[in-house]
Amino acid sequence: MTNRLLTVSMSPHVHSGNSVNKIMYGVVIAMLPALAVSLFYFGLGALQMTLIAVASCLLFEWLIQKYLLKGKTSITDGSALVTGILLAFNVPSSLPWWMMVIGSLVAIGVAKMSFGGLGNNPFNPALVGRVFLLISFPVEMTSWPKPIINNLVLVDAQTGATPLALIKEGLKNGEPLGDLMNKIPDIWHLFLGEMGGSLGEVSALALLIGGIYMLMKKIITWHIPFSVLGSVALFTGILHIIEPNAYADPGFHLLAGGIMLGAIFMATDMVTSPMTPLGQIIFGTGIGVITVLIRVFGAYPEGVSFAILIMNAFVPLIDKACKPKRFGEVKKNG
Repeated sequence: MTNRLLTVSMSPHVHSGNSVNKIMYGVVIAMLPALAVSLFYFGLGALQMTLIAVASCLLFEWLIQKYLLKGKTSITDGSALVTGILLAFNVPSSLPWWMMVIGSLVAIGVAKMSFGGLGNNPFNPALVGRVFLLISFPVEMTSWPKPIINNLVLVDAQTGATPLALIKEGLKNGEPLGDLMNKIPDIWHLFLGEMGGSLGEVSALALLIGGIYMLMKKIITWHIPFSVLGSVALFTGILHIIEPNAYADPGFHLLAGGIMLGAIFMATDMVTSPMTPLGQIIFGTGIGVITVLIRVFGAYPEGVSFAILIMNAFVPLIDKACKPKRFGEVKKNG
């Protein structure tokens, strides 16, 4: 009788049919509505920023892999393309082109390739590039062009404060919240995107369309976006009930700033987020709470980028705490 040996290969043992390329280009498709809205409101400046970011990220990844790591290049897998678009989504359309190139170098060279490339980076590369630019060039990174419909020429657009910045500065100066709310777009215009801000954050509608697409294609699950947005709504709702004249309502916090962009496209990065559903809920809730703490009590009017990067650092601990038991594992007594 012939002995039959059971050979067990390395994981994964079950394949979903998805590939890195398929997932990454699916994310790109999901970002197209937000990109279209940014072009509509900010014109050729938005297109210029996006093209520079994408080209720079692709170039730096290719150069680093070919001449420093001396390995196989992988710029066609879509990950550098996604990083470039997300980085462009996190800056104003008026940012000088050379700053965008520097941000791309930090995102790809420091946050991604220095850790070994895709799958090894602990922090979201686009957010690392964005935070580096914010700290290094705070004036340029907080000069927000006002939306100009059908702006088909590159001009020096008029700048203004974002709704979050206007509310925070006004409350700091003692202005009543009711008066400040009258100075910003209403909920409907915030939902559509007619406000100042980064390229990809202005339209909640466009971002939700992209999020629904990714959910339908099973690129992401509901756990992180819902826990981020739910915790923001709950936390700001409690504050608003306690003191409605000092804290804006949940609708404003959900539609203003980058919380939609962060919850749907950046916190859900599979490399830098927890593996288990419970871990993802804990991760998303932490992002929402930290975001509100920074917005309401911190020095910055927006805190989504910092919140995601902080929670990225906790992912190994969350994964360890939420790791399911191995099949057949016996619980030890004592």
